[in-house]
Amino acid sequence: MARLENKVALITGAARGQGRAHAVRLAQEGADIVAIDICKPVDSAKYSMASAADLAETAELVEALDRRIVTREVDVRDLEELKAVVDEGVAELGHIDIVSANAGIVSFAPGWELTEAVWDEMIDINLNGVWKTCAAVIPHMIERGQGGSLILTSSTAGLAGVSNLAHYTAAKHGVVGLMRALAVELAQYNIRCNTVHPANVNTDMIHNQGIYDLFFPHLENPTREQADQAYRSMQALPVNTLDPVDISNAVLWLASDEARYVTGITLPVDAGGTAPYRLPNG
Repeated sequence: MARLENKVALITGAARGQGRAHAVRLAQEGADIVAIDICKPVDSAKYSMASAADLAETAELVEALDRRIVTREVDVRDLEELKAVVDEGVAELGHIDIVSANAGIVSFAPGWELTEAVWDEMIDINLNGVWKTCAAVIPHMIERGQGGSLILTSSTAGLAGVSNLAHYTAAKHGVVGLMRALAVELAQYNIRCNTVHPANVNTDMIHNQGIYDLFFPHLENPTREQADQAYRSMQALPVNTLDPVDISNAVLWLASDEARYVTGITLPVDAGGTAPYRLPNG
């Protein structure tokens, strides 16, 4: 029996990257999918966002596994849109058992140089959007009375401070606080809530020219190979970046009955990036 047989998972940011990997991995284990993505540019994100074609490709990958999928272009900043897609997903697939609140953006600047618009957009997508996703689904889960699993994507920046990412770090720490409150509030309904904390993952969010320029401001047109060297220095294990499926496997475990008594935890998947620092040969 598949680990998620007869389950339905709602995933935000599902058109590519980690969200697509989550959709495919959960579908491999028997889940039907509600896949959401904004599929248009975001002002403060200086890299290309996913497209409608990307979301359609996610659907094709899930359907190739003989699973059902509902896709919608939805902005997680819009609670009414989220409620509408939950209603559509329930009407078509019967219920929603799992939420992967994965959608997010990144941008970079010293904390005191961030504009108010950049700060607000980061908090609105990476924190408020996670809360709105949960708020749209939780009433259905409670009414159905069969429990559920909420998996909120934070970051290693949700466990430690990161320079040039004050707004992102604040949002990702906020996701942890939201998770801890929901874990307590929802336990009576057998609804679990946890966070997953990826390190650098091989997606378009971290592999783009803007980030390369941030790492190497003294170089003209720094390369991906040079960026990988920088990423390598951020983990204890000998890896540059993690594969999206490495995070998907953690999401799968938290969604499954194997973690049925796991709630309120922060689960790093970071190749030792948040492990205590050790001097060479120490």
